[in-house]
Amino acid sequence: MSNKKLPKAVAIMVEKNNLVMAIKTLAEEENISMTEAKERIDVYEAALKAKREQQVQRIANKQAKRKPVPLTTPTTQSNTRTSAIQSNSAAADKDNDNKGDFTGLHSGLDQHLQDIGYKKPLVPRWVWRVLVIIVVMVIVGFAIWRLFIS
Repeated sequence: MSNKKLPKAVAIMVEKNNLVMAIKTLAEEENISMTEAKERIDVYEAALKAKREQQVQRIANKQAKRKPVPLTTPTTQSNTRTSAIQSNSAAADKDNDNKGDFTGLHSGLDQHLQDIGYKKPLVPRWVWRVLVIIVVMVIVGFAIWRLFIS
């Protein structure tokens, strides 16, 4: 078994878990048996999994370092959780009352548009479209009337 690097196309297939095509392609490209191709791909796949595990572990370690240590006692935490749950349930009840009311959605959208500096046009786009359709219908109607009536 040779320890050459896998071709890029085969490596991509392995990364996408298309192992059968990767084995066939590697065997055809390098004129080796399917067993040898499978062994090389297994070695590459094991190295890839180990590399991913290292990356995940590194990220987990960084997040653990950033996470602040809570200074409250467990009883205080349970009390704050209870109060947070109660406030969330009150907010949920309020949302259930306004379920059919889209004022919150509209105000949020208007605020977002205002934040990005968007100004609403005086005449909405759909009005222009309807107006163009009506004008075209009038022109075509007038042309047909002139053609057949006159």
